This record gives sequence, C-alpha cells and structure tokens, in this order.
Amino acid sequence: MSAGAQAESEPLVIAYPFMGRWMARRSPARRVPSHGTHLMGTTYAIDFIPVDARGRSAPRSWRAAVATEAPENFVGFGAAILAPCSGRVVIAHDDEPDHEARRSQLTLLPYLLSQASRVRGGPPAIAGNHVVIASGAGGPFILLAHLRRGSLEVGVGDDVQAGATVGACGNSGNSTQPHVHVQATDSTNWSEARGLPIAFKATGLPALPREGEIVTVDQPGSLVADWPQKQPD
Repeated sequence: MSAGAQAESEPLVIAYPFMGRWMARRSPARRVPSHGTHLMGTTYAIDFIPVDARGRSAPRSWRAAVATEAPENFVGFGAAILAPCSGRVVIAHDDEPDHEARRSQLTLLPYLLSQASRVRGGPPAIAGNHVVIASGAGGPFILLAHLRRGSLEVGVGDDVQAGATVGACGNSGNSTQPHVHVQATDSTNWSEARGLPIAFKATGLPALPREGEIVTVDQPGSLVADWPQKQPD
C-alpha cells in the first residue's frame, strides 16, 4: 500500500518504540490534530513520557515548582528508543543539545513565548535529535524525535529490524521534559508532508493510548498492561 493510500485507510500499525512504563501525552485519541497543528506532518503524532511506578516522570522537588531541572534527574532520560518497524533509515540527526527540563509554570511561560523562533529554525529545532525510518521504498515514514545527543546507533542507509535500538530518550528540540515523539507521514518533505494515523501493536487489536494513559511494555512489540493516569504524589 502506498503512503498516500494509507492516509485514506486504516491506521498504520507499528510497535511501541520502547520498553518499560510510559505515559501518553498529546494523543490523537483526544483530538486531531493532536499537537494543535498539521505543521510538519504532526496531525496524528503522539508523545510518550517515561514514568516510574507512581506515574511520575521525576521526583517532586522545589526546582519542579519554581525552576528548570537537569534532564538527568528524570527517570527515562537515556532509556533505549527502539525501531517501531523494520525499514531503512532515511534521516539521522544527532547534533542538538539536551536542554534543561521545565515542569514549573514559571519556566514554561517564557519557553512557550519563544515557540515561534523554534519553528523558524526548522525540523532540527523542533524535532531535536531524531531518526526517520522508511517502512517501504516510498514510505510511510516514521519519525522518532527528541532523542539524547550522542545516542544514535544508526545512520542514513542502515536497514533496521523492528525492536532494534536506534537511540536514547532525550530532551532535545521542542521538548519540556524527556520524552519521545512518534509520528508517521507520507513524505520527509516536511513543508508538504501529510500526517498518517497510527496505532500500536498490543494484546488483541491494535491500540491508540488515551491521553494520560500509561502503557507498560516488557519486550519489544508486546503490551503488558495499561491503565488510566495516576496523579503524581
């Protein structure tokens, strides 16, 4: 099936690109476009934040309330990010720094006000360090974004198998805390790319996690459990 036809049919089914416990954010199960825009093919994109057993991305501290935080303090910083499908790497960008995380409203406001300048910076400023895998000769194309600087284990032209490690969770690009952004598109010409609907391999039918839902994966491509978000302590 061509990438164009995929946009008009059922979702592209891929594996979760991680193991462990991750919370869904900006899910297209909540709204479309999921990130509030169709820009750069983000129509059906979804974010996953690594969390601990209490549903926290990092322990609470005074810095979480009033200041920025080191990304190394977050439970998932450096967690392996896996290929969600087999295919060929067509983009591998690894030059962006991991910046400090922002959970405090005091630090989020000035960051949001600088959003326009990041958009002007193009894909590297938005996606940070990222990998794009073509699942077929003409797509679809699956983007994994906000990876840790220096963590990429693949390069352009590499053939990868689903479940292979491609990099690590980071906080590069347009990111307020360590997470991975996943999207599928019909092109890597980001100014014209159309987002494609996706779903993830799970026990039973393919799944699209709801906003705030936590999924736990114990081996590549297998879903162990999911449950509604717990309120962090």
